[in-house]
Parts: sequence; structure tokens; C-alpha cells
Amino acid sequence: MTAPPAASHDTANDRPVVILGGGLAGLSLGLALRRAAVPVTLHEAGDYPRHRVCGEFIAGLDARTIQRLELAPFLADARQHTQVAWYHRATLRSRHTLPAPALAIDRHRLDQRLAAAFLAAGGTLLTRSRHTLTQDAPGYVFAHGRRPAANSPWLGLKCHARGITLNSDLEMHLGTRAYVGLCALDNGWVNVSGLFHQRTVVAEDRASILPAYLRSAGLADLANRLAAAEIAPASHCAIAGLDFGRPPNRPSSSSSAGLRLGLGDCVSPIPPFTGNGMAMAFQSAALALNPLLAWTRGAAEWPATVATIQHRLRRHFRTRLATARLLHPALLNPAGQRTLTALAHAGLLPFNRLYRLLH
Repeated sequence: MTAPPAASHDTANDRPVVILGGGLAGLSLGLALRRAAVPVTLHEAGDYPRHRVCGEFIAGLDARTIQRLELAPFLADARQHTQVAWYHRATLRSRHTLPAPALAIDRHRLDQRLAAAFLAAGGTLLTRSRHTLTQDAPGYVFAHGRRPAANSPWLGLKCHARGITLNSDLEMHLGTRAYVGLCALDNGWVNVSGLFHQRTVVAEDRASILPAYLRSAGLADLANRLAAAEIAPASHCAIAGLDFGRPPNRPSSSSSAGLRLGLGDCVSPIPPFTGNGMAMAFQSAALALNPLLAWTRGAAEWPATVATIQHRLRRHFRTRLATARLLHPALLNPAGQRTLTALAHAGLLPFNRLYRLLH
């Protein structure tokens, strides 16, 4: 991920890049390419700012990625969290200190900052735009996030609440086929974000869906805390069909251009309990940057560029993805939850070792 040697070249002949998806991977990559004077058009299906289902804390973001993508100004006011409390239903089971601070920041604010910087750098940003390709094409980067899986029973829910007193920087609550994270942001706001097995709940309106799911998962105490808090109305959001299996990443049968280039969640979705999804989005952009720069300048062909980036992504993320996919079912299974919380309570769960494997 080191920067390429400085060299003068005629940027007027650079091949253009089109990025589909304006989340962290797409925006940070687009901005980095624009800093190198590459023509970039970015299509985003939504608008800015908007809330997304997201834990809003960044664990495992390395200094090299921050430097390569010049992210420091965008993260300067992020809160640094080190303490985590784990609950099984209403019972506190364990506390531990993260090996490195996690960064907590409003996701919609971070997206908006990156989008503004991309525009200021001369990028073309098309919001409310769903660019549909009939075939894969050179120069197209897919960073649209995870696609809903038709047969997945998992639902993500989120809101911002104020007036909730946390017992740690971060709280993790395990319920019946569910887990929920609470993360302190700024100005007294707390991000409440959870993964739930879809079930029938009684909800009068959009704002009551998350409390209803909390109660159905045996997390009534947390639901009561939420009911007593102030909720930011625009922060209620949901995403269905979440799947954390292995997405396909193979040559397209519809094009001779080579492999489809995907970054971030559309290629490597990691279970949210890790807090590593936002870091992986940035890291995937940093890993793709140099090969893409070489392609835009005519120093490499598209199939070789995509193959190089995919190799980098696999090598960089395979251990954490394998570890997360091994642990994730236990966090959602009652027997697995009891085993993990008992080990944690007895001090027998190697948190630091697991953290290194997951990040």
C-alpha cells in the first residue's frame, strides 16, 4: 500500500474510472484517484447525508491506510473508545479493553464529508443514480455494498438515541438469535444498531420496530432504556436480507473484459460484531489504488489489474473473514452464547488473540 514513485505524466490521457456506490470504499477511492488527477464519475443510489444501518465505530483501521487515503482530517473529531462491556440478556458477563482504540463517528457525517471533498477535488458525483451495466467493462469499480440475499432471515436495525447512560464506551448485548451494539457518539448521542432474526413483531410505526425486536429477542431492559430516551427521528433505518457468507467473485460470462472489480461489502462482508466493516472499506480502497492508477496511465491491462487487486484483497482479509464466519454463528445461537459468555466471565476467552485475528 505504499505510494508509487512520483513521476510526471500527461494526465489528459488518463483512462477514466466509474465507481458504482458512494459509501466509504467508493468515496475514499474516488477522492484518492481525483488527487492523482484521474477522471472519476461516482454513482450513488441515495443522497447525502443519510443514515445507514451501521455500528458507527471503526476498529482496526491502520495508520498506513489513513496516510495512503489522507483520511486524518475526516476522522479528526472521532471519539476514541477502548472499553467494551458484554451482556447476555440483562446480565453483565464481561468487560475488556481493546488492544487499540476504536474510532466512533456519525456515519452520515463521515459520508457527507468525503462526498464534499470528492466534489471539491473535481469528481463527478451523481446521487439518486443507479447505473446498470449490461456487461462488465474496464474501468468500472463496484462498491455498492452488500446486496440483499433472498433467502437470508437476518435483519439490521438502527437508531440514534440521547439520554441513554452507557456502562462502557461500547456495549454488546446478546439476545435470542440477535445481538445489539451501543456506541457513544458526540453531543450525548448513542448509536444503537442490531442484527436480528426476522420474526413477527407488533409495531405501530417505524419508530417502534427496534424496541419491538429488542423485546422479542429477550432484551426488554435495553428496550426500556431506549423507550426512555430521545430518538433522532431521521435515524431509524433497516436493511433486510443480510448475509455474511462467501459472495461470488469470479470471471463474468458476459464480457471478454475480464473479472468484475468489487470492493468493500459487495465482495467481503464481515459480520458486524467485529466493528471492522468500515475499516475494511477503507483498506480495500487503499489496496486497489496503486493498481488502478497504473491501469489509468496505460501501464497495465484491465484483467491483470483486477486479478492483482483481488489477490491483494484475499491475502489481506482472508484470516479475519474466516475467523469472523467461524465465531458469528455462536453469537447468534443460544448454546453458543452461553458457552462464550461463560468462558468470558471465567477469564478464559482470549480476547486479545481473537481481536488480532479479526482485525
